[in-house]
Amino acid sequence: MAELLEMKVAAVSYLDRSGGLRRFIEDCKVLGDPQQTEAVYRFCITVNPSDVIETDARLGDWVLHDSFRATALFQSVCFLSIKTLSLIEKIDTENQVNVVLKLMQLPLLPGYMLDLHKFPRVCSPMRPQALEGLAIAMTRVTKYTQGARFLCTQGTCPCSTGFHHIRVHTPGATESATVRSSFTCKLCSSPLREDMKSRVLGGIPHGAFMTDKQMVEMIDARAVDILSTHPPHSLRYQSVTLFLRDELCDSMKIGKLYRVVGIPAHVHQWPHVTWSIEASSVQPWEPKSPGAVSSNFQSLLVVTSCSPWRLMTYSLALASRGIRHQASGEMLATLSEDEHGAGTANIHAGAAFLATGGICLLGDLATYRKDKLEVLQSVLETRTASVFFPAKKYGEDTDQKLSFSIQCSFWALGDTGAHAKRTVKGDSIILGSMEMGSVPAQLAETFGLVVQCRHNRTLLPLTVHTLRHAITPGDPLYPASMQFTTQDYQDLLDHARSLQVELSPQAERMIHGYFAASRRLRSSTGPSPLLSAAYFRLLVSMAEAHCKLSLRTRVSVEDAVVAVLLCEASLTLKYGASALTIPPEAVFPCDLHDFESLHQRDMALDQLHQQILHFIYAYAPGAANYITEE
Repeated sequence: MAELLEMKVAAVSYLDRSGGLRRFIEDCKVLGDPQQTEAVYRFCITVNPSDVIETDARLGDWVLHDSFRATALFQSVCFLSIKTLSLIEKIDTENQVNVVLKLMQLPLLPGYMLDLHKFPRVCSPMRPQALEGLAIAMTRVTKYTQGARFLCTQGTCPCSTGFHHIRVHTPGATESATVRSSFTCKLCSSPLREDMKSRVLGGIPHGAFMTDKQMVEMIDARAVDILSTHPPHSLRYQSVTLFLRDELCDSMKIGKLYRVVGIPAHVHQWPHVTWSIEASSVQPWEPKSPGAVSSNFQSLLVVTSCSPWRLMTYSLALASRGIRHQASGEMLATLSEDEHGAGTANIHAGAAFLATGGICLLGDLATYRKDKLEVLQSVLETRTASVFFPAKKYGEDTDQKLSFSIQCSFWALGDTGAHAKRTVKGDSIILGSMEMGSVPAQLAETFGLVVQCRHNRTLLPLTVHTLRHAITPGDPLYPASMQFTTQDYQDLLDHARSLQVELSPQAERMIHGYFAASRRLRSSTGPSPLLSAAYFRLLVSMAEAHCKLSLRTRVSVEDAVVAVLLCEASLTLKYGASALTIPPEAVFPCDLHDFESLHQRDMALDQLHQQILHFIYAYAPGAANYITEE
């Protein structure tokens, strides 16, 4: 008893020092409305284990390693505070106080991190643990019984009145563990009956309706590598089920990364037992990047520091997250029946949701059926996807539909070789445009940037590389400063993403001038639509991206030139050439195989820079605001 009293004193001391006692008193004022009477009153106590350990090491040990014991301790402390300070007169017994400990973080030690890649999970300790991963599926929000009051059926028993038999939800418990008809009185062993008027549905305080329970499937973030461009292998990942309750509902979105603190629990659904996590806190999470660029790239940066252009191509495997979608698979989402007895449907993420924050590679659009292309066009235009819930299949009263935002970029391929060039009237300033093959024109317009890839230019460098490797095996084929590994590129891109850049006045004037000139020219002649503000944002984002890849923090005119060339080439492919006639591969006008070729590229880009200035001066309204005649 002396030890328990000391622990209660430590708990009160922690609540007082952390501000939890003040928040608890404020919650009691809200719940103390005399017009409302509840059987169970729920209180969320936010706990920082590090601060608890500083207050009392034994209390910290309880919080970290014996959650049920710690919860019972704080429940007793809260009840004593209510009675001592007369906070809620309607609470008669400690059973009516339902305390939920919310652990916001855990010590940064391996023993408190749950690696979703390791098995078996059932052998892990049933105490608070932190886990990091990707949300790949979730259910709709449903209700659960947070607490219920039971009365003895024997009228002469003291438990036939009052609040002697209160049952509340605990981590891992099913609905039947909280509410069922087989409970017996602890005094006389007579059957108990539930007082239906006192049932507390989760998230429904004082009769006000709120959503309360949701299940989310989370998987190790490394699992997306299997869906990227890496070759198939035998490694497989298995998801874990998270239970989000009350205020945590809707705190997670499909396709995003999260760090979750929760308590492992065994959910008994006879004859099966499943392993799940009762979430205590949820926070967005981003993997840490190395923050350094390889020595080879640093050497190349020094050699080419006199060049205002540096641009390095990268593939899907180098993206922050890259998902390769198969035409036969599901791009958006699928539905399945929930396996945990929640009575609702489970929404499984398709390739587009798994690629949130990254790139979804669609492959050759010629392999897609017409209906799939129509869905893709709708997604690209609205950036949303809807999931339909048939009422009969999932036990609902009416059919329902949920909408989710799409937050990824789409890459796709289209073969233009099967179609000849389209021509228009000779007196039009639009000289002609390239057909998009089997891709409908309306679909092609929804893509922000279209790039024409010519395969014939890659044949010679590949042939030379193969012959040199065969003739002199083992000898270095290139200077050390031009030999880069995949990890070198990955580190470069990770570092580039972390840079914060700003537009210089010169770059901003060039982008504004080009946009104004193109908007005026293409809207007055030919089939081009009026350029929207989204096109202007594309120009800015391309210039910022080139600046970051050049490891600079200020967007220069040269970055704007590259952005203009890429966007003008895209417009030419979609709608035909304008007065700004540029080569098909303006950004890479020559093969880059040594430092001399880099110098040739600089000279070619300088000439294109002058062409852009002449174009702005000739066609931009108020051209003097953007560029002078000199």
